[in-house]
Amino acid sequence: MSQSYEMIGTVKVVMEPMTFASGFTKREFVITTEDDRFPQMVKFQAVNERCALVAGLVPNDRVKVRFDVRGTLSTKNGERYFVDLQAFQVDKMDGDGSSVSRDEAPPMPIEDEPMPF
Repeated sequence: MSQSYEMIGTVKVVMEPMTFASGFTKREFVITTEDDRFPQMVKFQAVNERCALVAGLVPNDRVKVRFDVRGTLSTKNGERYFVDLQAFQVDKMDGDGSSVSRDEAPPMPIEDEPMPF
């Protein structure tokens, strides 16, 4: 069973999307946390369709990131282990500390005519 985590911080950098020959796409971004004694710079990645979560983020945006921890093993050039923080929800924080969710598609416009049955 997977456990999710969340972290609040300020966007430091948003990298360009990377697309690989397999069709896999990822986009990385870094936030700076303020809740520790010393600020921490933490890198996240959004993959495939979740890359859209990062679109529109700019440095100094305050965000809440919900993420999963993913581990992989690479046997290329010996055994190497990697850990990725995979974002699945990014909420841009308003000035009052509330958040605007960026994990869902925007609502569909309401049509004036009723649906035929």
